[in-house]
Amino acid sequence: MSDFLDQVEACVPALRRYARALTRNFDLADDLVQDCLERAIARRGLFRPTGPVRAWLFTILLNLYRNALRSSRRRGEQVDIDSVPDFATPAPQPGHIALAEMARAIEKLPAEQKEALLLVALEGLPYQEAADILQIPIGTLMSRLGRARAALRVLTGAPAEPHLRTVK
Repeated sequence: MSDFLDQVEACVPALRRYARALTRNFDLADDLVQDCLERAIARRGLFRPTGPVRAWLFTILLNLYRNALRSSRRRGEQVDIDSVPDFATPAPQPGHIALAEMARAIEKLPAEQKEALLLVALEGLPYQEAADILQIPIGTLMSRLGRARAALRVLTGAPAEPHLRTVK
């Protein structure tokens, strides 16, 4: 039991990072992680040590996120008052603009591409572990990543294949 809780505790920072990237809202992300941890601890008897606790936790978190997303679509969109821009605020630095542009582009991706991209790019998970979390074949994961990256290049105006550009 103690070993299980230690493994769960070690995963909390990664869960928070992934939840924040999915929701783009600190409060919702913290609630999502809290729900994930509560469910994992309450149902620790269901965990079968055939794989890492981390993958099991990410699967729980992702399922909770998807359920909340479906539920929110039925209720309609709510506007967070903190997300409304304050016109008296000076413009952010160029680096922040690029990050904000990338975040907006990621938000426009279809859910399955966004989930795959965030697990691999943000969390640095190996392809196989990300595929296991998403419960898809590794080829499907790689396809979703390829489509997500291509869509991001289009949405951000980046060159099609930056590593293949010729020098003139």
